[in-house]
Amino acid sequence: MPFWHRIAIVAAVLFVTALVARLIDRRIARRELQPEAATRYRVLRRSVTTAVVTVGLLSALLVIPQVRAVAGGLLASSAVLGIVIGFASQRTIGNFVAGLLIAFTQPIRLGDRVELENTAGTVEEIGLTYTFIRTDDGARLVIPNEKLASDTIRNSTIVSREKVAEITLQVPLDKDLRAVVELLREAVAGERAPEVAVTVLDGNATIVVRAGADGPIEAERLESELRLRAHERLRAAGVFG
Repeated sequence: MPFWHRIAIVAAVLFVTALVARLIDRRIARRELQPEAATRYRVLRRSVTTAVVTVGLLSALLVIPQVRAVAGGLLASSAVLGIVIGFASQRTIGNFVAGLLIAFTQPIRLGDRVELENTAGTVEEIGLTYTFIRTDDGARLVIPNEKLASDTIRNSTIVSREKVAEITLQVPLDKDLRAVVELLREAVAGERAPEVAVTVLDGNATIVVRAGADGPIEAERLESELRLRAHERLRAAGVFG
C-alpha cells in the first residue's frame, strides 16, 4: 500500500474518532442534573472521551507498519510492559482510579464548599486526574485526585436534612409528673424517634418533647402540632387549668 494511502487512512480514522468522541460528549452533557449526578456524569464524559480517543489513536497508528512492528515488539516484551504499567500506576492510574472513586462515592461534588489543610473553597471541576477548587480569593487550588481520596476533607455542603422537632413545657411541681410524661408519650407515640424527658426541677418542672422530622419546614410544622396535642391532653387531664 502506498505511503500516502496509509496517511489518508490515519487521517480518516483520527477524524472519525474525534467526531465520535465529540458526539458522545455532547450527548452525555445535554442534561440538567443535581450536583451528585453532575459529578458522576462529568467524570463519565471524560472517561468515555479519553477511551474513544485512545482507541482511535492506537488504531490509526497501527496502520503504519513501522509503528505496528514497534508496538508488537513492546507487547511481546513482558518486562517492558511491566515497567510501563508499574510507573504509570504509581501516579496517573492512581489518580484516575481515585477520580472514579470520588465520582461514585461522592465525598465531594461540583459546587460543594470544602476545606482541605486549612484552605477553604468551592469545588469547581473534578477531572480524571486532578480536582480544581476555587478559593475565597479567586485562586485555583489544583489537587491530585489520589490526595483527595486519602486525605481528610471537611464538606460544609453535604449535611443531613433530617431535623428534630422539639417543644418545652412548664408543669407545676404539685402535679403527678410520671402521669404527665405518660400522657405526652402517648401524644408523640406515632412520630419518628419520639422522646419525652424531664430536664429541670426548679419552680416548675421543665419537660422536653422531641420527634424526628424530614426537614426544617416539617420540623416547624410538627412542633406546632405537638404543642396543640400536649395542651389538649394535659388540659383534659386537669394539669392545665
